[in-house]
Amino acid sequence: MLKLLRRLLRNQGVHPETITTDKLASYRATARELGLTSRHRPGAMRETNRVESAHLVSRRQKRKQQKFKSQGLAQRFLASHSAVYSTFNLQPHLISRPSLRILRAQSDRAWEAATVAA
Repeated sequence: MLKLLRRLLRNQGVHPETITTDKLASYRATARELGLTSRHRPGAMRETNRVESAHLVSRRQKRKQQKFKSQGLAQRFLASHSAVYSTFNLQPHLISRPSLRILRAQSDRAWEAATVAA
């Protein structure tokens, strides 16, 4: 636990105001050893759930990156893929049919303009 927390703090670049963990005793001992007892907050269930759900987006990105050989390649692909996906993902269940046709036609024209320029 000590090695993990030390590495996390070193890679952050900034010192966090608080460190929220569950009530596991090893976290308390590690915070004491690193001199972080004033910042360590062993939280209740709700607080740790909020902290864990905050990095849900990064976990989703990691899952998408698993099939690529390098993280840089995955990041390049996903950056362009997200732009295309947000153009065409119109959530049709929220839009009336005539409006959906108009929006799809606009996105098709935008796609044609983007691919012609490339």
